[in-house]
Amino acid sequence: MRSAVTAAVAGLPPDALVLVACSGGPDSLALAAGAAFVAQRSTRTGTPWRALAVVVDHGLQDGSAQVADDAAAACRDLGLEVVVTRVEVDGPGEAAARDARYAALDLVADELGAAAVLLGHTLDDQAETVLLGLARGSGARALAGMPATRGRFRRPLLGLRRADTVAACASLGLVPWHDPTNDGSHADASLRSRVRSDALPTLERVLGPGVAEALARSATQLRDDADLLDALAEDLLVAARTADGLDVGALHAAPPALRTRALRSAVIAAGSPAGALTRAHVLAVDALVTDWHGQGPVALPGGIAAGRACGRLALGTAPA
Repeated sequence: MRSAVTAAVAGLPPDALVLVACSGGPDSLALAAGAAFVAQRSTRTGTPWRALAVVVDHGLQDGSAQVADDAAAACRDLGLEVVVTRVEVDGPGEAAARDARYAALDLVADELGAAAVLLGHTLDDQAETVLLGLARGSGARALAGMPATRGRFRRPLLGLRRADTVAACASLGLVPWHDPTNDGSHADASLRSRVRSDALPTLERVLGPGVAEALARSATQLRDDADLLDALAEDLLVAARTADGLDVGALHAAPPALRTRALRSAVIAAGSPAGALTRAHVLAVDALVTDWHGQGPVALPGGIAAGRACGRLALGTAPA
């Protein structure tokens, strides 16, 4: 844990403030313990930085306030300063809770001027993300899983197993909170929880050990590919962009893998929510480029429409 945290904060400016997101579960509590140790040691090595724990209470379960207070107390016992923030989740499901959590972490980071925010996702979380993406027929970007670094957010534990975080807590005498909904048999268990408790263990039993590690390796390889394709797709958009839309000829000449990526990016930039935009939507826009026979505008999520006229593809607000 300590080595992973040390690597994650390497290169931060002197006296940087680093936030550690802590729910009180074994992953985030072990991360908080590692961050507390490394931050305290940094003051003796001449490269000091400060660690502060942020506990987010989503208010989705009975007793969530007590769980948050217990997590805060555990972090204080580790020598960390703590901020507890309570949020309102806008909508059902894991995605809504995640959005609220990240928004809260961003807000605290902005208010305190934090240089980085450490998150406790492990290799097991990465494997679950890839497996869920495969089950949904997702593309390479989704199958690339969670990056180790994205902006100020950093995930030091992506190379470690969940068993490692449990062992770290045990070795330090820490008592983590175990979310009952992470048990796939719980009435409120999420799809991810059922993948965790049922699907991955079944794959390990049928295919042999190492499935989680293999899924995580695939994510790393796909992330490199997706990063390159995204950069090339952005170059394509720059080349195709005109004063009155996107040049259809430039788009048509591009390979399908780049063209559809570029079109998806353009549609999202026009205001269509990424989470609601499906491959069927993107292919319908692509047909305006590659299979044009006078069809009308394509309606897209978020009240956006794509239409073709005079060799240009236009994206904007759909007419009322």
